[in-house]
Amino acid sequence: MNVGFRTRLIYTLFAAALIFLCGYHGFHALIGLPNQQMIAVGEEVRVNLNFPDRVSDNFKVHITANNARTLQYKGNEIKNKNLGFKEAWPVAANPGTLNVQLRLFGVIPVKNMVMNVVPQHQVIPGGQSIGVMLKSKGILVVGYSAMEGRKGQSNPAKDAGLKVGDIIVSANGREINSEKGIAKIIDDAGQRGTPVVLKIKRGGRTSNVKIKPEYCDETLRYRVGLYIRDNTAGVGTMTFYEPESRVYGALGHVVSSGSEQRIDIKDGRIVEANIQGINQGKKGHPGEKIGIFLDNGNIDGKINKNTVYGIFGQLAKPIRGDFFYDRPVSVAYANQIKEGPAKILTVVNGNKIDQFDIQILKIMPHQQANGKGLVIKITDKELIDLTGGIVQGMSGSPIIQDGKLIGAVTHVFVNDPTQGYGVLAEWMLWESGLLNENSSGDIAEAGVIHVDFPGFLSYFN
Repeated sequence: MNVGFRTRLIYTLFAAALIFLCGYHGFHALIGLPNQQMIAVGEEVRVNLNFPDRVSDNFKVHITANNARTLQYKGNEIKNKNLGFKEAWPVAANPGTLNVQLRLFGVIPVKNMVMNVVPQHQVIPGGQSIGVMLKSKGILVVGYSAMEGRKGQSNPAKDAGLKVGDIIVSANGREINSEKGIAKIIDDAGQRGTPVVLKIKRGGRTSNVKIKPEYCDETLRYRVGLYIRDNTAGVGTMTFYEPESRVYGALGHVVSSGSEQRIDIKDGRIVEANIQGINQGKKGHPGEKIGIFLDNGNIDGKINKNTVYGIFGQLAKPIRGDFFYDRPVSVAYANQIKEGPAKILTVVNGNKIDQFDIQILKIMPHQQANGKGLVIKITDKELIDLTGGIVQGMSGSPIIQDGKLIGAVTHVFVNDPTQGYGVLAEWMLWESGLLNENSSGDIAEAGVIHVDFPGFLSYFN
């Protein structure tokens, strides 16, 4: 028998046995356990299966600590522990790493997990509306612009294969720093009768595209037929702020080009924004906050990172008297979050932060790669009447449960604006640098429609 076939057969029979033992939903709960999670010092080291006793009695949990100080059982420091689900759970006593293995019948490994034990961190929840301004490395392609020229209507860039969302890194070997700069390179090439070679980035890969510029009767210069921009600006929401370091996190999702490609930051800044109105969200049409940027407002910070979990940086000065919470609160880790009622903090008028009711419908700590760790639903009638639900500009609105920061609003469901996704606060904390900088011990590394904002279009002439 073919070895590969035999291996697949064994896995199939094993999965069938697990489904028979646990049931279909129990099997999915089992494989849905995260590969890695964080727990706070002082918490029980617990694996939550929520199985009936007749099922959980068939499983054992084996825990191994990276050092003897990390794990305690009944007040005694231990290096490892093998236990059943009816026994008392050990406690995470100090920062470090725990390797956890779930074993069927105490023998067959069915799930490996890494638990990072970290201190319970505290930050001040945000909720302020912010103006986000990014200047990208390279030029973003945001649309096509057909030209009327000597050969009639044409679009050389589109014909050559350029797509909306591409990032133009260089032209004829010269790094691109501005829209005017690339326009001049293309016009010069056209006047010489030579093609222009654009180096583009798409989906993390780079390639060269050769295009012959054509003369545009409307602009009286050679062009290739694109709309581009070298900057992005819009309204978002601050998620948290750490007063001692002045480190902040905001948005909860990546700022991307039209193809969802992450924008590499050349320069970036956040400022205070004042909300002037709301375009309500409806089924199939996400709404948005309408705001103005306050250059001399209470918020001024640099953007250092643009990631799947949001934007992060450092404020130039402390924020004074503009918080819903005047003291830091603990950041909840995934195992501390539960389905049920919660609150969000956001601005719907001016700069006043208000609190609104939501429900946590689902917790998905295994979705770390895409940043969608929560499914949420707006239940507050006042907020639904004002906005229709989740709208653009609400990205980054802090989610509070039991007095802890558990996450931030990130996406809206197009067909139901009252529902959407959220990112886990622990992921944002890690990405900000606060968690890994302030933690001690050995920490293992972590292996829809955007609630986004429109960018400014620039005419490629």
